[in-house]
Amino acid sequence: MTSPNDDLVDALVQLSFLVQGTLAELAAEHGMSVAQARLLGVLRDREPTMNELGRHLGLDKSSISGLVDRAERRGLVVRTASATDRRVVQVSITPAGLELVTTAGTVFAERLGALTADVSAADRRALVRATRRILDADPSWLG
Repeated sequence: MTSPNDDLVDALVQLSFLVQGTLAELAAEHGMSVAQARLLGVLRDREPTMNELGRHLGLDKSSISGLVDRAERRGLVVRTASATDRRVVQVSITPAGLELVTTAGTVFAERLGALTADVSAADRRALVRATRRILDADPSWLG
C-alpha cells in the first residue's frame, strides 16, 4: 500500500543516509567515530554536564562516560567539577578538540556544498526553510 508521503519519506531517508555517510567518512579520516564527532560538535559552543550531554546525544550514562573517556584520553575534552555542585561534572572541549572540530567542520561543509552544487540557490533557500520548519516543529531532536 502506498501513501502520499512515500516520496517524501524516501527522499528524507536517503538524504539522511547521505549526510550521515559523509559524516562517518570524515570522522573516520580523523580517527573518530560518528558519536565522537557529534560530541565535539556539541561541545564547540557549550559546556554541558555529563547528564545534559547524554540527553543531547541520546546516550545512556555508561555510553556517554565511555565516549567522554576516549575523547579525554586523546586530549580533546576535559571534565571539571561544577562550581555550584561538586557532584556534577561538566565537559568542555580543549584547544586541540576545538581545532579538530573546526577543521573537520570546514571540510564537512565543503563536502555538503559539493553534494548540493547542482541545486539552484532558490531550491537551497527552500530546503533550508523547510528543514527549519521540520526541526522547529519537533525540538526533541535537541535532546
